Amino acid sequence: MLQMYSRSVVRSLLARQLAYKQLAANSSTTAAAVFQDKPKAPVQGVMQVLEDKIVGRDIVGYGINGEPQYFDNITYPFPSVRFGKNTPEVLALREKEKGDWKKLTLEEKKKLYRASFCQTLIEAETPTGEWKAIFGWVMVWTSVAILSFVGVRKFLTNTADDPSLSLESRQAQLKRMIDLRVDPIDGLSSKWDYDNNTWKK
Repeated sequence: MLQMYSRSVVRSLLARQLAYKQLAANSSTTAAAVFQDKPKAPVQGVMQVLEDKIVGRDIVGYGINGEPQYFDNITYPFPSVRFGKNTPEVLALREKEKGDWKKLTLEEKKKLYRASFCQTLIEAETPTGEWKAIFGWVMVWTSVAILSFVGVRKFLTNTADDPSLSLESRQAQLKRMIDLRVDPIDGLSSKWDYDNNTWKK
């Protein structure tokens, strides 16, 4: 059983490496490889999804976990694939950057950077202000809860017609508790003088 499991793991790793090599070959920097006329035969499953996401992009490194994917992360600032696809304009700039960089304009350098990365490190670390929306919605729903509570107490619970809340009813309840000697040690009954039938002084 252990040998069968080991062989299956080895097979999956070999198949994965072969698939990545094929993806890297398909992501060549030449315009002929990127803008091909004949569509490739569809690959079923997960590899088809990965291939659809990175088609036309260069695989340039290992990334965060070896998967051919792009996302901005300060901890792993070098993704495994480029952000932008290889358009003819970008390919021309890539050929130009192989020469003297002094001949590149500032705008061309920015285009080259944006073709590889979506954001700069400063842009990735810039606060988004999302906390303001979260705080606003928390305040909105807190206000709704408070208004609902006040409305229920004021309009739906009519305490004026409740006979148990009248002064006579509360006095009768207090006398009943004293007669039953509720909390005789340190509570209500301990403060009542049963000999003189009055509160202790």
